[in-house]
Amino acid sequence: MPRATRPPNIVRSFLYACLLVPGLSMAAAPELDRLTLSEAEALLQANNRELRLAQAATLGAQADVASAGAHPNPQLSLNVAALQPGKPGASAPWDKKADFTYRVDQLVERGDKRLLRTRAAEARLAAARSDQGDVSRQQRLQMRQAYYDLLRTQERTRILAETADLYRKNVEAAALRVKAGDLAASDLARLKVEALRAENEARQALADQEKAQAALAYMIGLESEAKRLRAVDSWPSLAETPGPESDIEQRADVKAALARVQAAEQARALALSLRKRDVSVGVQYEHCRAPSCSPPTDTVGVGLSVPLFVFYDYEGEVRRAEADLDAARDALDQVRGQARAERLRAASDLSAAQEQVRRFEGGLLREAERGVQATEFAYQRGAVGLVDLLDARRTLRAVQLDAVDAQAGYAKALAAYQASHAPEEQQ
Repeated sequence: MPRATRPPNIVRSFLYACLLVPGLSMAAAPELDRLTLSEAEALLQANNRELRLAQAATLGAQADVASAGAHPNPQLSLNVAALQPGKPGASAPWDKKADFTYRVDQLVERGDKRLLRTRAAEARLAAARSDQGDVSRQQRLQMRQAYYDLLRTQERTRILAETADLYRKNVEAAALRVKAGDLAASDLARLKVEALRAENEARQALADQEKAQAALAYMIGLESEAKRLRAVDSWPSLAETPGPESDIEQRADVKAALARVQAAEQARALALSLRKRDVSVGVQYEHCRAPSCSPPTDTVGVGLSVPLFVFYDYEGEVRRAEADLDAARDALDQVRGQARAERLRAASDLSAAQEQVRRFEGGLLREAERGVQATEFAYQRGAVGLVDLLDARRTLRAVQLDAVDAQAGYAKALAAYQASHAPEEQQ
């Protein structure tokens, strides 16, 4: 029996790669039920629709640069005059007696029009790239806020579900005590009412969580997987530094507005250059075989055409370009003002959110928990009534929910502060 031959090294390497690549791709795919913030940002860059639209706008601006720098194409014309049809079928069409003229015309632009068009298109391309960077900044901020909203609703759902489960157990235990005669029926009724309220709050929290999942799923382009999304990152700590403040001129929106001012300046210079007359230069070759040309003759000629500004000298185009330049400068000033206001607002919101988190971390939540433990201990020994116990539990639940809201508010304020100081990214 012949021995089996081993495949060549190249073939073996290819087979191993085919076996390994699917495993690598599966390992690289994020687990949506344990989604981290960094994984969500990667999905945002890959799937976000607003980012894809911004990228398409940048590609269109790149095409405009190529169009602006193109030279005018020459014009080829053929004229036939003094055509003698003759008898049908007597000769081929190109053998007819006629005067044939072949002409090539080339437009020659003056006043650096092509250069100015190119510079204006390049400035618009820079604006489009900065717009893409600003869209990326805004979408990342919205995604982070959606991520922290999901984390917030998850925490609220957990707290309210635990509360509802606690009340269910209390109702079951109270029912046994009522049968044994150790508890009044009115206390059991109060517990049932509180249990129903806790169930309603837990259901509403679950609905809010589903809304947060849908919002985050849209940001990362995975709407069909919305119900699988679960945030697992912890809340940012107060020790986390917001990051250094950057020059406002480095923000993507400001750079985009500045690029549009530069584009408007080039457009105004281009409008002024329209007053410099372009010329058309032509070269022609004439082959005359008409009866008037005996014998047939060949001639060569040149031509030059220049427009005459008799009725109009592009005043409208110049005035429009100047108005667009003024508007671009005003828009730049507006964007700078909005960026400064956004930074001040973000700094104020961050400071307020930090104070709220500090109050809860400073002992407010622990004191509420101790209060409930003390009240439950006293209730079991008959020192306080059911009303006092229910009030203590409501207070603890409210403090727990407020603590979660404070953590979410701080996380979102930190993200907004970082976004307001984020410089333009390299595209």
